[in-house]
Amino acid sequence: MAVTTVLFDLDGTLIDSIRLILDSYHHTLEVHRLPAKTDTEWLAGLGTPLWVQFREWSDDPAQLERLIATYREYNISHHDAMVSAYPGVVEMVGAIRKAGLRTGLVTSKNRTGALRGLKRIGLEDAIDLIVGADEVANPKPHPEPIQVALEKLAGMPEQAIYVGDSVHDMVSGRAAGVATGAVLWGPFTREDLVETEPTHWLERPTDLLRVLGLQ
Repeated sequence: MAVTTVLFDLDGTLIDSIRLILDSYHHTLEVHRLPAKTDTEWLAGLGTPLWVQFREWSDDPAQLERLIATYREYNISHHDAMVSAYPGVVEMVGAIRKAGLRTGLVTSKNRTGALRGLKRIGLEDAIDLIVGADEVANPKPHPEPIQVALEKLAGMPEQAIYVGDSVHDMVSGRAAGVATGAVLWGPFTREDLVETEPTHWLERPTDLLRVLGLQ
């Protein structure tokens, strides 16, 4: 069946924000005098919410909130200077909208942070729906965020694709019964994602347009 609904991850997929994310994590551990982690260690959890990443340090809700608050303060203050669209992404989303397909954002950020990222690259009006981590009980890699997006967009799994850059994105999409598109212009390689068996490999944004029959 033809795809009618295209769902996107945000960080590492639409926006190049990876350096900002990693710097925000490093800053948080330094401020709270916690043992440092490497970029590679943080990247392993990319695509999951902040509370999942930080619960290694504490299960205490109050401490988790302090860690998250420090992260967000640094992230927001550096956001616009460090975030940009990946080349070709804005044009790709525009072509999908022009073709009349439904679009959604399914992200492990909260809604406020996700909207800021979309505004930074001028896509806030090109996405029909945002499902943030603060709007579901079970974030990625659970299928719930994608299932919620499909329900709100009246989309059927067999007519949808989820486009993301991380293992967690691919696992979530497969569990939700949608096709998956593994982005290779983000921080992860084919080797990183191959075990998730994505439906499509996307080396550049125009590859998605070809998958959708728009090019």
